[in-house]
Amino acid sequence: MSLHKTAVISDTHGILRPEVLEILRTAELILHGGDIASQKVLDELQETARVIAVKGNCDRDCWAEKLPQEMFFELYGRKIYMVHDKKQMSEKAKEADLVIYGHSHKYEERETDGKIWLNPGSCGPRRFGKPLTMAVLEFETETGKLEIKKIDLPANGAKTAKSGSPSQGALDVKSDGFPPELESGELQRIVVLVVGDLKKGKSVDSIVKTRKIRRDLTEQICQIYFTHPGVDVQGILNRMEITGL
Repeated sequence: MSLHKTAVISDTHGILRPEVLEILRTAELILHGGDIASQKVLDELQETARVIAVKGNCDRDCWAEKLPQEMFFELYGRKIYMVHDKKQMSEKAKEADLVIYGHSHKYEERETDGKIWLNPGSCGPRRFGKPLTMAVLEFETETGKLEIKKIDLPANGAKTAKSGSPSQGALDVKSDGFPPELESGELQRIVVLVVGDLKKGKSVDSIVKTRKIRRDLTEQICQIYFTHPGVDVQGILNRMEITGL
């Protein structure tokens, strides 16, 4: 029996985790639901397998100009429609057997009137401790059976900063990503620094390395910045879940 695997990811926001890449290497095709946010990530995906991707609201640079807003195609006998934000679906979605979307960073899988709706969630920055997820589609060509497998990724994967003695000038933080006894003024300073670097086009890896800020904290700031276009520093602070300030 022939079994064909297709990986479904979304909202990577410039991060391609090693544990995600390991799964992608087992697939014949990668479907990306948008908000790639990095040409480097797209290039790496294309080096791994064939890629079908749509444009997300954070895919704005010149490299993303060729990405379509929506895709409609057939895969192993199934009609598939893909868009980043399901609120922007066109009439083409009505013809699909499987609708794939992203944007909310929340895994969703349901079937309504014979149509399957799938949001693989986000496997990029971890937001407020929410799970990192993706999906794998397994097609059996002889029977036409489609199985969807949800994959929960470890919160402390290879992309998470290693534990140990902090570098000189680094903030000592708890496992949830926030420095102990962090004062609100200090947090505001960190947000200002991270936002400033993001506006200059710097990556999460670069910010973590140069600013000596733990990855979990940096990723949360980046996540809010990317998913709320136009948000200011105070808006980011208002959306962060922090206790003990």
